[in-house]
Order: sequence, then structure tokens, then C-alpha cells
Amino acid sequence: MKSIFNPTDNQEIISRINSLTRDSQALWGKMSVDQMLKHCNDAVLVAFNEKELNTPLIWRILGPMMKNMILKKPQFDKNSPTAKEFKYNTNFDFEKIKNELITNFSRFQSGFEAISCKKHPFWGNMTADEWNNLHWKHIDHHLRQFGV
Repeated sequence: MKSIFNPTDNQEIISRINSLTRDSQALWGKMSVDQMLKHCNDAVLVAFNEKELNTPLIWRILGPMMKNMILKKPQFDKNSPTAKEFKYNTNFDFEKIKNELITNFSRFQSGFEAISCKKHPFWGNMTADEWNNLHWKHIDHHLRQFGV
């Protein structure tokens, strides 16, 4: 698997993000391209302890038990459930949110040290490999959703 921490691999993702336009259409799902960028950016911010998730107790128990099953999949399933904090009914400035995601995703290039959240609010304790696996598959899933 490629790595969010490897500058070359990280730049590959950033190039894919840069190929999106405000007119990019989803191949599945309900999000617009700007909502998807905001969704991905907020997921990245969790790794830096800059976005909080309100995870009910039952999911804090089940999440760590489900983590390996989800992360072992080659890619995330279409229309997978998402946390309410990552769902949006409004639109966002496309260029602004795209640039925010690029800036924040680039932060992974400095290595695992960039991640200040060692215990994910849903998945529990996370290793560098698990953070890589989660974020690579998540961003790849959504970029494929928009055909890039």
C-alpha cells in the first residue's frame, strides 16, 4: 500500500485532488464535490486533534472491534455510513476547501509525528500503519467517487 507519509505518494493524492473541478460529479453517493472535500478535510483534521467527533459509548466499544475488519478490506465500500459531524447540507467555497484539504493532507508528509491523535474517537488506539491505511483508503475512496 502507498503511504500518506511518503512525499511522492502524498503528492500523487494531491495531484488527484487538483484534478477536481467545481463541476466534478459524483459517480455514487449524495455529496457534491465541495462537500466531499470538506468531509475529507475534516477527517484529516481528526488526526491532528483539530476536529472533534462526538462518539456515543456503544460506538467507542464497537469501533475498535470493527477496525481490523474494515482496514483489511482492499478499499472502502460505496455508500458506507459516516459520522454526523462529516455530513453537510450546505455548500462550501470550492477553491478554498480544496486548498485547505491540500494543505492539511500535505502535513502527513512530515511522517507519523504529524499525527497528534493517537486514540481515534471511533477506532480507538491507532498505529502509524493504521492511520496510513485509514486515510489512504478514505481519500482514495472519495477521489474515485468523483472519477479521479
